[in-house]
Amino acid sequence: MKPTDRRGALRVGAAAALAGALAAGCGAEPRPAPASRRPGAAPGTAPAAAPAPAAAPAPRRFPGRPAEIAHGPRDRPRVALTFHGQGDPALARTLLGQAEKAGARVTVLAVGAWLDEHPGMARRILDGGHDLGNHTQHHTDINTMTEAEAHTEIEACATRLRRLTGSVGTWFRPSRTRHASQAVLRAAHRAGYPHTLSYDVDSLDFTSPGAAAIVRNVTGPLRPGSVVSLHFGYPDTAAALPLLLADLDRRGLRAVTTTELLT
Repeated sequence: MKPTDRRGALRVGAAAALAGALAAGCGAEPRPAPASRRPGAAPGTAPAAAPAPAAAPAPRRFPGRPAEIAHGPRDRPRVALTFHGQGDPALARTLLGQAEKAGARVTVLAVGAWLDEHPGMARRILDGGHDLGNHTQHHTDINTMTEAEAHTEIEACATRLRRLTGSVGTWFRPSRTRHASQAVLRAAHRAGYPHTLSYDVDSLDFTSPGAAAIVRNVTGPLRPGSVVSLHFGYPDTAAALPLLLADLDRRGLRAVTTTELLT
């Protein structure tokens, strides 16, 4: 080969190499190898499936506690903030986020029909470290029902919870009433709940009295061991919750789940 021909061939090869380098540096990122060809995977092996979420905790029996629980021990600096679970899911997520930002854990008693419309809320509540329980299927006046009718309402919501989380939930709270009738207590026990959950502090947030009034309604009667009734679905509650949590912090009280309150 003539020297001039050789030099020309070298120039062509160098240009080709440079073009290849530029293409690798400026073009699309290299595609990852298929899962079956990644290091450590045998040829043709499918990617490992993500583990299924763990089942939610089941209801617990607390020896020495009555069938209807309205508060926890008075000698520990803890309280339980409990929410009736229905309404705008965006507002529910706001309330959960506010609690989590403050290091608080709450208890949500979900309405079955609400879970039918927003099934993702069940896992959102549990993933935040909160208690999730049963607040009947349709949120009607359960104390006016026969025992059989009440059991149907409770069991319907329990079925939704079991399907979504693997558990009927940790608590049952009767709907449209502070205290359950004896028939409702028996129906709840048949459905798998050793206790029903009442409360000793009512925020009255469902009347939309304003954030300041909600804070007063809670902080006035609040004591160590108190169980507080609050609701998803009301903007006043979202406005009040940061103020309420700040007040608890000043008083040295910690907001925990109802299960933690009683453990």
